Amino acid sequence: MAQEHHHHHHHHHHETNLQGKKLLWGTLFNFAITVVQIIGGIISNSLSLISDALHNLGDASAIFIAFLAGKHSRKPANEHRTFGYKRIEILAALFNSVVLIAISIYLFFEAFQRFITPEPIKGKIMFIVAIFGLLANLISVLVLNKDKNHNLNIKAAYLHLMGDTLSSVAVILGGIGIWFYQIYWLDPLITVAVSMFIIYHTWGVVKQTVDILMQTTPSNINIDEIKSKVEKTTEIENIHHVHLWKLDDKQTHFEAHINLKNNIDMEKMMLIKQKVEHILKHHFKIQHITLQMEYDTCADNNELIKHT
Repeated sequence: MAQEHHHHHHHHHHETNLQGKKLLWGTLFNFAITVVQIIGGIISNSLSLISDALHNLGDASAIFIAFLAGKHSRKPANEHRTFGYKRIEILAALFNSVVLIAISIYLFFEAFQRFITPEPIKGKIMFIVAIFGLLANLISVLVLNKDKNHNLNIKAAYLHLMGDTLSSVAVILGGIGIWFYQIYWLDPLITVAVSMFIIYHTWGVVKQTVDILMQTTPSNINIDEIKSKVEKTTEIENIHHVHLWKLDDKQTHFEAHINLKNNIDMEKMMLIKQKVEHILKHHFKIQHITLQMEYDTCADNNELIKHT
């Protein structure tokens, strides 16, 4: 058993190290794209290319923050941080998402100015630079694709890159339209479309991270269902003072008071406690459980949730 735990820990450590390396490569790639796109955007006078560069700069910073947060989150718990540093990744995901939304809103205003006063754009340069951006983004997206569903922090970084890949495609199409047909209004139109797409997708990460930080009950678990299942146990009078929250995007914690029908000895009480833990682990997939067993001691034990 200990050997199995050690193997799992080693595998997890290797996996997080690999994720860290992927994020670092993503950072270096995105800084390179940003420099090329800013130069290309200035030379070609393309707002959508500069907007793409700004997104890339946001991405490079976001992925680097994700990398630092991932490293920091593995630090062990101590007397000041008894839960450890896991939530640093959640904070990083929230910060990244808010920055991305802020950049997108700023680009709306810039695009609006371009709609009012269109400016000539060098479509050929815009097209060539956007092709480079697309290739570099595609490589980064493929690198992070495998880990995006296992980690909110990596998901936020992945969404940054996904948004950039799509904006590069849009800028390429815009570049063709401007290069061959001089349709200059395509430039701000692409800027607005890309920004809307990014806000739409990033909002989900913002909501998820805020729910975790606010210790919201996970959406996939019903407290009333827990109550009815636990109270079917013959020796239990009721369950109350229930608190259910997520520490990060993986760990769910549960604590509650269990009021017993009879004044029983310690051995029997422990068996009932094990029954409840079994229900919580197997039916609701909750691993971190704290139960306070009691008999006729809580004055307000009919309240399911008591705010303390």
